[in-house]
Amino acid sequence: MNAEELLGNLGGQGLPKESPLLSLKKDLEKYKETLKEVATDILLEGLSEYPIFIAHQHVVSVGEIIIDKEEIGSEWTIQASTLEEFIEKGIVQAAKKDVFLYSYKNPNDYACIFVVVPEGANFVFIPY
Repeated sequence: MNAEELLGNLGGQGLPKESPLLSLKKDLEKYKETLKEVATDILLEGLSEYPIFIAHQHVVSVGEIIIDKEEIGSEWTIQASTLEEFIEKGIVQAAKKDVFLYSYKNPNDYACIFVVVPEGANFVFIPY
């Protein structure tokens, strides 16, 4: 993804195009409480010590849908998963688990979001 696609057209003709990441930021503000509740459930039920949320605008085959963009008229669907599923599916290599855990933030304070866009994907952490 190039800078214009990420940040919008900052100095060109016509109206600026909003970055998809800006719309994600707006959506995540609305979903913070839900994400914290789901992360707490994952932790308390012993499913994982490492909850991961997937934010996407298309279809992904990891995790379970907790917020469906079609149902609520949003731009992003959010799915809940775990580090264990990410390793099982090969998204995080087992050999690099320790590197991932070094960057992973306390799930009681931060949501780990795996942001998927057509050009690629990356992890971000947002405070609840």
